[in-house]
Amino acid sequence: MRETPLARTRRVRKINRELGRAYPYAVAELDFENAFELLVATVLSAQTTDVRVNSITPELFRRFPDAQAMALADERELQDLIRSTGFYKAKASSLLGLSQALVAEHEGEVPARLDALVKLPGVGRKTAFVVLGNAFGRPGLTVDTHFGRLARRLEMTTEEDPVKVEKDVAALFEPRDWTMLSHRLIFHGRRVCHSRKPACGACPIAKWCPSFGIGETDPAEAHQLLKYELAPGREDLAEKMRAGYTRRQLRAEGYSLGA
Repeated sequence: MRETPLARTRRVRKINRELGRAYPYAVAELDFENAFELLVATVLSAQTTDVRVNSITPELFRRFPDAQAMALADERELQDLIRSTGFYKAKASSLLGLSQALVAEHEGEVPARLDALVKLPGVGRKTAFVVLGNAFGRPGLTVDTHFGRLARRLEMTTEEDPVKVEKDVAALFEPRDWTMLSHRLIFHGRRVCHSRKPACGACPIAKWCPSFGIGETDPAEAHQLLKYELAPGREDLAEKMRAGYTRRQLRAEGYSLGA
C-alpha cells in the first residue's frame, strides 16, 4: 500500500528519535573553538575526512588564528599547511579569499546569515548550514553525500540535487530538529548505512527503513561491517563517547577516531 504523506512524516520522525537514542553524542565531527575555525575546517573537509582535517587544523590555527591573520597569509605557506587534505591549491585560494572578504566586508567576523555566507569564496549552502547550525544555533540541514544517500534510502525524498533534497526533508521536520537530524544521518551513514554494503542487520532503524535488505541482514555479519566507535573491539571508545568525552579528550587518551 502506498505510504500517505502523514504516514511518511510520522515514520521519519520516529527514525530521527531512534537515531537520537543511538547517537546521543552526535555532533559536528570537525574540531573548532569559534565560527571562523568551523568555517575554515568545513571548507577544508571537501573531498577528505574530518579526521584528516582535525589532524592539520591545530597548526593551521596556531599560525593563523583569525580572519585578519589568514587574510595576510603567504599562499604557498597556506598550501603547505593544508596539503594533506587534497585539492590544496584551490582550498588555499578559497581560505585566502574568504578571510580577505571577512576582513573587508564583515570586520573580520563570520556573518550569521545564509545570504552573506554563501557569497564568501568556497562557501556553498552545505558549508553555510554547518556554520549556522553549529556556531550560531540557527537551524539548517547539511546535505552532504551521507545525508543525501540516507534521505533517499529512507524515502524522505527521491531527489538527487542537494537543494531539492534539502527542501523535501525540511518539509518533514520542525526547524528545531534540522541541525541534529543532519548530525544523526551523517553519523549513521558513516557508521552503519554505508554506500556499498549497509549493515542492515545491525541497524537501529531497520524496522522503519523501506530499503532494509539492500545490505547484510545477518546480525553477526552486519556487526562486522560497523565502523568508527561501533566497530568490533572499540566498545570502550563507544562507552566514553556516550559518557560525554570530547574528541580532543579521547585523542589525548590515545584513541584513534578514524574508521
